[in-house]
Amino acid sequence: MSNSTYILDDKLFASNGSRFLNYILDLVAFVIIFFLFCIALGIFIGLIGKTDWITDMGELGWNLIAFTLFLLYYTLLEGFFGRSIGKFITGTILVDENGQRPSFGTVFKRSLCRLIPFDAFSFLGSDGRGWHDTISDTYVVNKKALEEEVKTFHEFSLIGAQETN
Repeated sequence: MSNSTYILDDKLFASNGSRFLNYILDLVAFVIIFFLFCIALGIFIGLIGKTDWITDMGELGWNLIAFTLFLLYYTLLEGFFGRSIGKFITGTILVDENGQRPSFGTVFKRSLCRLIPFDAFSFLGSDGRGWHDTISDTYVVNKKALEEEVKTFHEFSLIGAQETN
């Protein structure tokens, strides 16, 4: 068996159009999730009859809830599946430089970096990667193209290993 390691090729990177569509789809999904959470919270508060604290929470409390749900949305989906809802729809996936699913710690770091002000504008650079990509050393790539590329890489590695034996 070969000791060679697959290194991601930049031709697999998702296009800026796909990345923008991911952003829009994930934003819509997050708003729906937040809305459903608020409905469930309202029903729960109504059932227990403690409506005072919900009005006393203020803007800071609601922002903390929104940030927490935002972090959970991206960390859980990308941590377990390597994909958010937007990435499922567009056929893209989150990987490290070796084409593997990043660790939960890396995904959480990436999710935290999304909260950096003006992160959305960081895609305007020449490489089309956002700060949350570069800081966490992650990449968003086309899933099918990655699978084909990795399969081909391993097939060539096996051929090379057989010839040296």
